[in-house]
Amino acid sequence: MTAPAAVRRRRHSARSGRLLLRALLVAGIIGVLAEWWFATPSSLTFTPASTATSLGELSGMAGAFLVCAQVLLIARVPWFERAVGMDRLVSWHRTLGSSVLFLILSHVLLMVLGVQLLTSGTPWAATAAVLTSYPDMFTALIGTMLFLVIGISSARIPRGKISYETWYWLHVTAYVAVFLTFFHELSAGVHFVNNPVNRAVWIALYLATASAVLTWRFILPAAAAWKHRMVVSHVVDEGNGLSSIWLAGPYLDELGVRAGQFMMFRFISVGHMLTAHPFSLSRLPADGLMRITVGALGDHSIRMRHLKPGTAVLAEGPFGHFTPEASRRPKVLLIAGGAGIGPMRALAESLVNEGRNVVMVYRSTSKERPALESELRALHPLVLHTVLGSRAELGHDPLAARPLGRLVKDISEREVYVCGPLGMAHTVEESLSRLGVSKRMIHREILSMGH
Repeated sequence: MTAPAAVRRRRHSARSGRLLLRALLVAGIIGVLAEWWFATPSSLTFTPASTATSLGELSGMAGAFLVCAQVLLIARVPWFERAVGMDRLVSWHRTLGSSVLFLILSHVLLMVLGVQLLTSGTPWAATAAVLTSYPDMFTALIGTMLFLVIGISSARIPRGKISYETWYWLHVTAYVAVFLTFFHELSAGVHFVNNPVNRAVWIALYLATASAVLTWRFILPAAAAWKHRMVVSHVVDEGNGLSSIWLAGPYLDELGVRAGQFMMFRFISVGHMLTAHPFSLSRLPADGLMRITVGALGDHSIRMRHLKPGTAVLAEGPFGHFTPEASRRPKVLLIAGGAGIGPMRALAESLVNEGRNVVMVYRSTSKERPALESELRALHPLVLHTVLGSRAELGHDPLAARPLGRLVKDISEREVYVCGPLGMAHTVEESLSRLGVSKRMIHREILSMGH
């Protein structure tokens, strides 16, 4: 079965969008280099001191540009999300974070080194001279310290030791850091002070970034919240540590969410309202209701089972490419575990309704009746295999290549969606590789899982 023309066009558009987004990033870097190069006085004598200072200015400009790029990547701009997908945008955002941190540190150290070489003083004297000689240094220092704290908190070891809420609010201060450093760039950057063109371009970059954030992170979500007036309808304990949150509101069908996609939900209740979390839909909007199914994987998700009916909900999205349109083949295999059953339940229904040949392997380490099993059994002609019990109880890993191949004999003919805990997903991908399933036939999107 070939993909419908509309689906083929969507895939082509997504590929073109990814290429264009990369091209824009490269063009921006080239533009920064051009601004730096052409605004550097041709009469400048490149002594060691001036070279260090000039390179420090370049690293500062490049770092500031990449900060704007970072902010734009997660500003929820619809075109970016459609072209790349939220999971890849977040990955690019994190990758750029390392570069930004390096460039900021390089900027500070090179500027101090330039003054030290010029004055033949100590590093401490040079640091004091930088802080007192350049305008708007106090605000720039605070902004730089905020960037460093944000960067350090995102490293693997510190990130594992702080709560999501703490990490989230640390990252919110990035907007403050951008604001505090902006004025220093204009008042102290020699490439802007005496160059009105560079100055205008730089201001336009920041205004465009701020406009994108205000539009897609605040104004449009506020308008959508008023339109849908979403509230918690009721909460259902699904067992196995999972809870389903049913949400009610007008015009939910106009959200445009597809099976497998997720939204950012903020519940206006004590312990929830300060942060938004991504959760996939396990039931698409119908008759003024939709549903998310959440695993008890952290303080936030554990508290969600206690949400009261009538609690107001703010939702942004939908996001993600973990959808039926991602696959081409008429035969599809869904492998789900834990909270991953949420998006898989919605995907199973959509794929069956499309007339696909769908098999699901539902893995649970508990021997209790798996969450949403009765709903899945009712999705004819879906073939459902439930694999229950711990690895020790079963005597083997049921998702290893050999047992998985015995369970789904035509697995090499199927396109595969994987959603579940990280360890399970790694095991499944390794097993699929051994069974001859190519990587391009495997679909997995970390952010699609409710957590």
